Amino acid sequence: MVAKISIGSSLYGAICYNGEKINEAKGRILAANKIILPPDGKVSINGMVENFKVFMPKMGRTKKPVLHISLNPHPDDKLSDQDLEIMAREYLESLGFGNQPWVMYKHEDIERHHIHIVTVNVNEEGKRLNQDFLYRRSKKITTELEEKYNLHKAQREKISPDTPITKLDPTGDIKRQLANTVKLVGMRWKFQTLGEYNAILGLYNIRCEQTDGRVNGREYHGLVYFALNDTGEPIANPFKASRLGKFASRTAVEGRFERCKETINLHPIRRKVSEVRAESKDFADFISRLKTRGIDLILRYTDEGRIYGATFVDHDSATAVNGSKLGKEFSANALEQWKNNPENVPTITIPLAGNNQNTQTSKQSKSTSTNRQTTNSNPIVGRQSSENFTDAIPDLGGLFSVGPAFDAEEEAFYRAMQRRKKKKRRGPKL
Repeated sequence: MVAKISIGSSLYGAICYNGEKINEAKGRILAANKIILPPDGKVSINGMVENFKVFMPKMGRTKKPVLHISLNPHPDDKLSDQDLEIMAREYLESLGFGNQPWVMYKHEDIERHHIHIVTVNVNEEGKRLNQDFLYRRSKKITTELEEKYNLHKAQREKISPDTPITKLDPTGDIKRQLANTVKLVGMRWKFQTLGEYNAILGLYNIRCEQTDGRVNGREYHGLVYFALNDTGEPIANPFKASRLGKFASRTAVEGRFERCKETINLHPIRRKVSEVRAESKDFADFISRLKTRGIDLILRYTDEGRIYGATFVDHDSATAVNGSKLGKEFSANALEQWKNNPENVPTITIPLAGNNQNTQTSKQSKSTSTNRQTTNSNPIVGRQSSENFTDAIPDLGGLFSVGPAFDAEEEAFYRAMQRRKKKKRRGPKL
């Protein structure tokens, strides 16, 4: 049995989450303590909140007085409602919350039925209950229950970078799937903006949105995650990042933005996309060929059907990048023009292998080298001279052929920059 404990400030949110499950016939209330239950079985969320407030102080210093606990038996343990209630009561007593006001819900929205308990960690005088080593004590209690009732030993699912990422299954545990997917995306993928982050999440039927506002005079800035179906419609209530884990928080995601700025190399993606673009007959063929090279093109449209955003998701390098970062020819406006006017599109130049961070410096180096070429007397130095030189040599199996995108100066510059980077990483000689 796995117990998950969430400590929060919103009593209404915890009761609303469970109450909606009951009202949607996806669960029912098993028991309650000091809380009046409705005779018809329908949960009045506001009424239940008021019942809790009777046993809570009007004023208190505890900022997070709400405990939301879920007890999850192993799928192979076939337990009756009475069995679940008995074990849940024992769990609360051992944890020290048996005399608190609480409501016990059974959720049946997934095949593995489980228990949710909403309670508070302050007494009527406003004094906070003992929360020392709460999670450690909880683990000890569930282990004792497993041994007492001969239950299967259930463990939390371990996530590693090699764990495969799959689309959300609407019939499964939405929260668990969403949390696992968000954690894996943060561990494995590289992205620098919320749009790029959403382009990756969208592959697995997830969307993330920012939430900014003010509560009780304090500003808050967070993230909310939505579970979607294949048509992009929500299939469950949104989940705050805090319910999934610290890895899903705005601080963690924005920290990932900053780290990726130093590690992403756009040049291999730019070259691959440019090669596909040069081979493609039209816009639809471009998208199809990208998929064969391991790249998904995620397009965002206005209500009028115009492309306003384009993100390339490269599965080989686990990188998402906005089209404008690869070049103007891959921006949303350029792709919209190509889709509507395929005959009026400029020729694409395939870039050389290099580092995207050196693009601007490389251009300056090329312009300087061009000026030097005009005054150089050596007949084989410079692009034009090199072409004349190779024209005079027989075709030895293409040994001396120079491709249309080859630039010896740019290649030399790139190698020099790579050597400088290696020296910087080694540090100065003492």
